[in-house]
Amino acid sequence: MEKHKRRLSLSAWIFIGMIAGILTGLAFLPAPEFVTTWIMPLGTIYINLLKFLVVPVVLFSIIDGVISLQDLKRVGNVGVRTFIYYLFTTALAVAIGLMTVNLFRGMFSPLPSAELAGLEYVAAEAPGIMDVIIDIFPDNLFAPMVSADMLPVIVIAILFGAGILAAGERGQRIGTLVSEMNAVVMQIMMMIIRITPIGVFCLMANVVAVNGASVVGTLALVIGIAYLAYFIHLAVVYGLSVRLLSGMNPIAFAKGIYPAFICAFTTTSSNATLPVNMECCNRMGAEPEISSFVLPLGATINMDGTAIYQGVATVFIAACYGISLSASDMLTVVLTATLASVGTAGVSGAGLVMLAMVLTSIGIPVEGIAIIAGVDKLFDMGRTALNITGDATCTLWVSKLERMRKAKAASK
Repeated sequence: MEKHKRRLSLSAWIFIGMIAGILTGLAFLPAPEFVTTWIMPLGTIYINLLKFLVVPVVLFSIIDGVISLQDLKRVGNVGVRTFIYYLFTTALAVAIGLMTVNLFRGMFSPLPSAELAGLEYVAAEAPGIMDVIIDIFPDNLFAPMVSADMLPVIVIAILFGAGILAAGERGQRIGTLVSEMNAVVMQIMMMIIRITPIGVFCLMANVVAVNGASVVGTLALVIGIAYLAYFIHLAVVYGLSVRLLSGMNPIAFAKGIYPAFICAFTTTSSNATLPVNMECCNRMGAEPEISSFVLPLGATINMDGTAIYQGVATVFIAACYGISLSASDMLTVVLTATLASVGTAGVSGAGLVMLAMVLTSIGIPVEGIAIIAGVDKLFDMGRTALNITGDATCTLWVSKLERMRKAKAASK
C-alpha cells in the first residue's frame, strides 16, 4: 500500500524560515553587508509583492464585503461595533504600556547631557484633528490608490459598495463584477502567501545580522519591557476577548493566527500582512464578508501594539531627560496615542510619527526619539504582530454577533 507523505503546513514552513533566518543572521554578524546585499533584496521583493496587493485587496474586499452585508443599516452597525472595539482596546493598550514601564522606571537613569546634546530627530509634522478628518475624504479617485493612503481608499470602497446596494437591480451587475475581481485578487494573494517562508527567512536574517549586536546595552531593558507589555496585552485583553466575546479557545486562536503573526513580525507592516490575516481569520470561522470589512479597517486604525510602544517609549525618553511625568501627563499620553492611532498608516516605521505626536503633547523634546530610533525595528516587529492580532480578535467577535443575528432572524 502506498504511503502518503504528510506535508508540512504553511505555519511550519514559516517557523522553519524564521529559525533559519535567525541562524543565518547570527552567522553573518561579522559581515552583515553580505546579507543586506544578497539576501535582503529577496525579502524586499516579497514585501513589494505584498504591498502591491494592499490596495486591490482593500478596495475589492471592502466593496464586496459591503455588498455581502446586503443592507446599509447592517453596514453601519458592523462599522460602529468595529470602531468602538478598536478604540477601547487601543486605550487599554496604552494604559498597560504605561503601567508596565512605570514598574521598571527606577532602573532608568538620565543620560549625560553630552550624549543628549548631539541628538537630532526631524519629526514629520503632526497633522491636526480636522486635517486628519478632511484627508479621510479624497478629492481624487485615483490619488489615494497610487499613494496607498488607506483611509481614503476605505472611504472610496465603502461609498462604492453603498452605491451598488442603493442602485438595487441596476447595481447587481457591477456587484457581480466586483465579486469576481475580488476572487481573482484572492487567488493572487494565495500565490504570494505560498512564498511567505522565503520572505520571512530573508527579512529575519537581515534584522538579526544588522541589529543583533546593538540590542546589547541600555536599550535591551526597554525593549524587554515593551515585549512584556505586548505579552500582557496579548494574554489578558486578547485572551479574554477570544474566550468571552468570541467563545473560542485561546490556544486554537493562537494556532490559527500564527502565520499572520509571523508575517507581521517580519514585515513590520499591518497593511502588508492583511492578505495573510484575512486567510487566517476565514479559516478560524470568521464570516468572509465580515473579515473583508473589519480587517482592512483594523489595519488602518487599530494600533494596539503601537499604542503600547508609545507609553513605554515616552516614559523611557522622559527618564533619559530627567523628566518626571505627572498623572495628567499619563492621561494625555493615553488620549493622544489612542486618537493618533486612527490617523496613522499601517506601514513600517509609522510608530515614530505617532511617538512624535505624543512627546509634543506633554512637552518632551522630540529629539529624544533619536535615542531609540536605531532599534525601532525591534520594537516595530512586536507591535505590528500585536496590531494584526487585535484585528483578528475583533473580526471573530463581530462574526459571532452576525451569526447570532442571522440565527435570531431565521427563528422568527
